[in-house]
Amino acid sequence: MAAQFLRVDNLACERGGRRVFEHVGFALETGGALQVEGANGAGKSSLLRLLAGLLDPSGGTIDNPFAVAWVGHEVTLKPGMTLIAELRHWARLDRRSAADVDAALARFDLTALRELPCSVLSSGQRRRAALARASLSGAPLWLLDEPSVGLDTASRARLATTLAEHRAGGGLVVAVTHEPLGLDAPQRLRLGA
Repeated sequence: MAAQFLRVDNLACERGGRRVFEHVGFALETGGALQVEGANGAGKSSLLRLLAGLLDPSGGTIDNPFAVAWVGHEVTLKPGMTLIAELRHWARLDRRSAADVDAALARFDLTALRELPCSVLSSGQRRRAALARASLSGAPLWLLDEPSVGLDTASRARLATTLAEHRAGGGLVVAVTHEPLGLDAPQRLRLGA
């Protein structure tokens, strides 16, 4: 089977009437990773929103044949739901099994927290829950905005392992970060340079 690519050509973005970036291009093959870097306000999160289809580009093209899992900078979990109910809700939408939910909880060391309301989770636990939800989705393309923020050393190691496993299975990762994620040989894109 021929490799598939996420292709971006001559991409431009405007927000609030201001040109944030232009002339951005890259190609990312299955199993690949792109680490997006740059100063605050350079358009890193906007690029992820464009790739997710949440914003329209002001120029250029995006050819994305992949389903997308999104982990934004702000983690959104329903505060009145338990963690297990939250993940099961998303699993049903993605046609994933109860065993998949259990595996995602274990992957990010959340099993002991499964019956807690999301409202009592710490910021690091909420981040791990959002990452578990992405890993549970089955989507090949993961768009991650500062995925390691609020994570302790052990959780960062789990994230690096999960990203490596996802790529080894043919998944793709586009991650905005100011710190190393443990990605093996990622492409790098610096915005605002």
